[in-house]
This record gives sequence, structure tokens and C-alpha cells, in this order.
Amino acid sequence: MATTQMSQSGSLKQRIEKGFHDFGLFVFDNKLKILIFMLVVIASLFSQLSKITIDTSSEGFLHEDDPILKVYNDFREQFGRDELIMLAIKTPDVFTPEFLTKLKNLHQELEDNVPYLDEVNSLINARNTRGEGDNLIVEDLFENWPKTPQELEEKKQLILSNKLYKNLYISEDSKFTTIVISSVVYSPSSNEENIDSGFDDSEIQADNNQAEPEFLTDAENSEMVRKVHSIADKYKTDDFVIYSAGSPVVVDAIKKSMQKDMQTSTKFALLTIALVLLVLFRRASGVLLPLLVVILTLLSTFSLMGATGTALKLPTQILPSFLLAVGVAASVHLLSIFYNKFNDIGNKREAIGFALGHSGLAIAMTSLTTAAGLLSFSMSEVAPVADLGVFSASGVLVSLLYTLILLPALIALIPLKQKHDKRTMSRTRFMDNILLGFAHLSTNYSKQIVGISAVIFFVAFFGLLKITFFHDPLKWMPENWEARQATELLDVKMKGTNVIEVVVDTGKENGLYDPTIIRALDKLHGTMDQLSVDGYDVGKTMSFIDVLKETNRALHENRDEFYTPPDNRDLIAQELLLFENSGSDDLEDLVDSQFSKARFSIKTPWMDAAGNTAFIHKIEDEFKQTLNDNATASATGMGSLFGRTMNAAINSTKVSYIAAAVVITIMMIMLLGSVKLGLVSMVPNLLPIVISLSIMGYFHMPLDMFTMLIGSIAMGLVVDDTIHFLHNFKRYYLKYNDVNKAVEDTLLSTGRAIFVTTVVLSLGFFIFMTADMANVIRFGLITGTTIILALLSDLLLAPALMKIMYERDKA
Repeated sequence: MATTQMSQSGSLKQRIEKGFHDFGLFVFDNKLKILIFMLVVIASLFSQLSKITIDTSSEGFLHEDDPILKVYNDFREQFGRDELIMLAIKTPDVFTPEFLTKLKNLHQELEDNVPYLDEVNSLINARNTRGEGDNLIVEDLFENWPKTPQELEEKKQLILSNKLYKNLYISEDSKFTTIVISSVVYSPSSNEENIDSGFDDSEIQADNNQAEPEFLTDAENSEMVRKVHSIADKYKTDDFVIYSAGSPVVVDAIKKSMQKDMQTSTKFALLTIALVLLVLFRRASGVLLPLLVVILTLLSTFSLMGATGTALKLPTQILPSFLLAVGVAASVHLLSIFYNKFNDIGNKREAIGFALGHSGLAIAMTSLTTAAGLLSFSMSEVAPVADLGVFSASGVLVSLLYTLILLPALIALIPLKQKHDKRTMSRTRFMDNILLGFAHLSTNYSKQIVGISAVIFFVAFFGLLKITFFHDPLKWMPENWEARQATELLDVKMKGTNVIEVVVDTGKENGLYDPTIIRALDKLHGTMDQLSVDGYDVGKTMSFIDVLKETNRALHENRDEFYTPPDNRDLIAQELLLFENSGSDDLEDLVDSQFSKARFSIKTPWMDAAGNTAFIHKIEDEFKQTLNDNATASATGMGSLFGRTMNAAINSTKVSYIAAAVVITIMMIMLLGSVKLGLVSMVPNLLPIVISLSIMGYFHMPLDMFTMLIGSIAMGLVVDDTIHFLHNFKRYYLKYNDVNKAVEDTLLSTGRAIFVTTVVLSLGFFIFMTADMANVIRFGLITGTTIILALLSDLLLAPALMKIMYERDKA
């Protein structure tokens, strides 16, 4: 029965291989027409290349229709952008005329020259609310510059006694002060007329001819950060040390690293590929043709991203090296067979037909299985991971077309000579002896190899249980990076650089005048100030309750015992109206125009995604319990996006791993024409992945946004060598009906190409270890290791399994 199935599947396979052989002859006979056609296609793609953009923003990790992102966008539209640039200035004494004058000059230069600026806030213009007779006065703290030591001392005491300034503008030890810089919400380049005119959202959207304004872009964010840095650099001295922190600074640092790493990894990948090809083929065509194919593949993939408006994001930075390594593997298999045949017969047309007939089906199937593994990411709830799945799979399929169509056409056009040099034959014999050694070891000790593999799998399984999830862009950075050092320092000195925003919604106009809600929010200030979750403490809280307290105290002769909110609805409304009429616009950033919603800001240290999630859950619980049914509260801001991103990544990873395994298994069964053989073929594919992930568990390497990709990417890659092995094994088993002989001829015919592609692929990923970011380094290390383990699995475990299975069928 097994022999009959083998014969039937073999017959179908032979017909498909003949089709590839005939297609090779067709390409040779129509080489000029095909080349012109391919050049037209490539040129049309390249016309979209200039549209490619880069986006490293936190909101870029989520799909546009994600509920968490929608809440965050609503928050930004209502209250402004929460991502703040913080400049912290360290000095021996903040309260000296020289320091304050320099701080004022820096503050003013930032206001005058930073693009996309909304506000600059520091001690210079900090809100100072006081009463003077029956008048409420809200002014800048240094509106009246101190002219005498006594006036300066009065300012000092005012600053040190004001709760608003502590850990916002000045540290507890008075050695640090900050300048807080916020940007505009919308990009000036989009709907500038609508924004400048002051129309509200409903008016803008009512006009269907007006495009909805876009939020400040990632490029504009970077431009703003770099201008702030250039201005700050002019003021740095030994007694005026400036540290820059905040999520825009962290994002810009990651973006610069991403751009540098992409350039470096691409150059190294091209150099590595060229050297390996030179050693393998010893021909200029053997180096230049595959490089041309992979470069065209890479540029075509970027063109597709540009055409669809898809930006390069953090996970997609692996695309260049990945596509270069994967794309060259198919070319290596095709050229290896072609050159061997051409050296034997000297007929280029027949050699092309033979190469496509011999390896065309296997190359097509390896590309399809790799694409299937990558497409499993397309369902990800994390937007850049989904983009990576779509466009890496697209790149693999583009590479397949270029390999099967463009490469043979180019081979047909260029002049080639047969080679029979002794050095090449000597190297071939040396490699053949190594491959024969693996063949004899795997078939003579098949049961022992399978047994050892089972033990390794058992040990590796327990390593999987030790894997942890950790998503923290700050910890990806080297410890000596300024953005990381500044953020960690300010977390200590200023009690946090991260802000969790809570939107309190009463659901009715003037609902914030309700004394019950005011008391609840005032109580929440005290609760939040004492909140600690998993070692993270709240550094400061801010809301319109602060405004109420300041106003109430000012209207009661500035007496501190009245630093409480009023307990009467009319008084609450009157005091808020007085504050609005004082000339300050601070209330606009804290409540909506209908006084139905309020913003409650909670300052915390920078946290990983898991820490943010735990903190947010605790905060929302406290708000729910305290507000009861009087109002609703929803947490948002960068912390909320981090938490959502990590949860989405974890959920999506499970789905993508399962989807990749199922789809690839089905494709293996279809290729091999046998359910049993297809299932058995997945064992040498899955074992390297399990081992690599267990290494992460045993060595405490966390799964993050990058290392989560390893499983599905590796599954799509390692199956390639298994396909080439089993594809040829079946060919030779049908010919000899002898497992040992079939394994030997398989490794001698395709083993060299498998070895070379493994070298290229593994080095293509090991190149990522030259990156700056720790997460990219871990990704490169583990993926490269997985590919090497896959080679060993295909040279030892796959033949051993074939030996046991076919010998048992014979018995």
C-alpha cells in the first residue's frame, strides 16, 4: 500500500518536475522578451520606492481600529499630546541669580526655536495662584524677576512650599530643575487651515470635503527632539548639566539606532553573501547574479511598502538582512545544480532546463512554506508584526519569481565557460566525504540518534516553562546611552518620567461641579500618591483639583488651611469660572469645555509593559471603587499602549505559532504525498525551535517584541532544508528502493547547497548581533542558532527517521 502511494505521488511529482524543466527551456528560448518584461515590472515597482517612511512611535504598534488606540486618540484630541520631552538640569544650587538667568535664557530660546511646539513649562513660567484683596491673580512664577537677595529668598521659599512644583519642576533635594516641553497634537502639514482657524472636531468632520487632520508624525517628533538637543547642548557646563528624557527622546534614540543597524546589517549581509558565493562557485556570475536577485527583491519589497503607505517600524527593521539571506538560498540551490550540469555537458539550455526540473519544485515549495510561516504574523494584533508578516512573505514570493524567471534569463544571456579545475574537484571531494560521514552515521545509528533527540526534546521542554515575557524599549538600549541614563536618573531624582492618564467622565454637562465627584477625586489624589505596585511608586498626581485648591486658598487670604476644594456646587462653579477669567489657559488642558470630563495625570517611573499593565489595573480598580457610579474612569496614555502592545503580542504569538505549524504541516503532506511522511517530517523542523526557545528559558532571555518572532520565522526557514532533503530522498528511494543509498545520494546532490544556505542564513541573522539594541542582538543570536541546529537535524535526525520508518514498512 505504501509502495503504491509512493508510486502515485512519484508520478505526479515527475510530471510537475517535467513542467519546470520545460519552463526552463522556454525561458532560454525567450530570454530577451522575458528580460524586457521583468525590467518593466521592476521599474514600475521602483517608482514607489521614494514613498517609504519610518515610524518608531508607540502608537504605531497598534492597528488604527484598536479600541485602546481609539481611546488614546480621543484623549489626545481632547487634552493634547501626553508625550513630553523633559530636560532636567543639575546644578549645585538652583536658587542663584546666575543659574536662574541661564535657565530663563534656555527656556526662552526653546520657546522661540523648537518646531511643532505647544508649550514650554519650567520654574520660569510655573503657575503661581494668589489672592490680593478680593482679586484672584494667576501669573507666571517669575513674572516679577527678583532684584534683591530678599526677593530671591522669598521666591525660594514659595517654590519649596508649593506642592505643585515638587517633583514636577524641582527635585526634593533642590539640585535638579526641569523644563517640560510638549508638542502640538496635529501635524502642521495636514489640515493646517482647519487647525489654525480653531474649528472643533464636529465642524471639521461636518465638511466632508476636508480631510481629517493627522497626528504629529514620527519624523516631526524626531525633528523636534533633535532641535531641543541642539539648543540644550549650547548651555551645558559643569554647573549646568542637562539630561533629556521622556518617551519622544527614547523613541528618537531607538529610531536612530534602527536606521544605523539597518544600514550596517545590510552591508554585512551583502559582504557575507558575496564571500560565501565566491568560495562556493568561484565564478563572477555565481556571485553577481544571486546578489542582483536579492537586491532587486529587497528594493521591490520596500517599493510595495511605499505603494501601500506602510512605514518601516521596529520589527520590520529585520527585513533587509532577512530577505537578503532567504533570497540568496533559492539562487544557491538553482545555481549549484546548473553549474554542476553545465560543467558536465557544456550545453547551457539543457543545464537550465535540468536545474529547474531538478530543484524548481523544491525551491517553489520552500518559498511557499517560508511565506506561510511568515504570513502567520499577518493576523497579529500588533501592527508592525502584521506588516512584517505580509511584506516578508511578499518579499519571499517576489524572490521566488525572480529566481525562477529572471535568474534563468540572465544565465541564458551571459557568456559562461565550463570548469574542471583540480582545486574545485578537491574541495568537492572533501565536502562529499563529510556529507557521506553524516549519511553513514544517521543510517547506521538511526535508533540511537532518535533516542538522543527524544531526550534533548524532553530537557528542552522544561526550558520552555522558564520563558518570561518582557517588553521595555528602555532596557533594550545599552547602559551607556544618554536616553537610558537620563530616564533612569530622572526616575530617581524627579520621581518618574512616565505618565499614566486617566479620563474621568461624568456623562453630563457640568458634572464636574458635583461635590461628591470633587471629594472622590480629591481622595484619589491621596490614594494615588501612596500607591505602589510591584516596587513601582507614584511620583506625583495632577488634575483640575489642584486648580480648585489653589484658587480656594487664594480667595481665603492665601491661608494654607484652605488648600482644599470647596464643598458646595455653586462655589465650585464660581471658583473655576474665576480661574478661567484670570487669564490662565491651564484649565483647558485639564477639563473639557462642557465640564463633563477631566484629566487625571499620574506620574510614575518608566516601566516595562507588564509593570504598566499591573499599575493600570490597580489604578482603574481604585478609581472604580472611589467614584462608584457617579462617573467612569478609563486609563490611557503611553503606559496603556505599552501594556496593550505586550498583551496583543503574547496573544498573537500563540496564534501565529499554531497557524504556522498547521499550514506548514499541511503543505509538507501535500508535497510528500503522504500524511505519515508529512507528520514525521515536522519532527526535525520543530526540534531546533524547541531547543532554541528553551535556551532562552534556561539563560533568562525574555521574550519581547523581537524574540517572539523567532518561532514562526524559524519554522518557515528550517523547513526549507527538510523539503530539499525529503524531495530528493524520495527521488532516490524510488530509484534504488534502498534507504542508505537514497540518503547518500541525497546528501551528495543537495547536501552541499543545504550546507551553504545554512551558512548564509545563519550569518544573515548573526549579523544582528552587531546591533546596539539588546532585543535585536538576542533575536539574531537565537534565530541564527536555530538555523544551525536545523542543519544538524536535517543531516542526522531526518535521515534516521527515514531509515526507521521505511525499514519498518518493509518489515
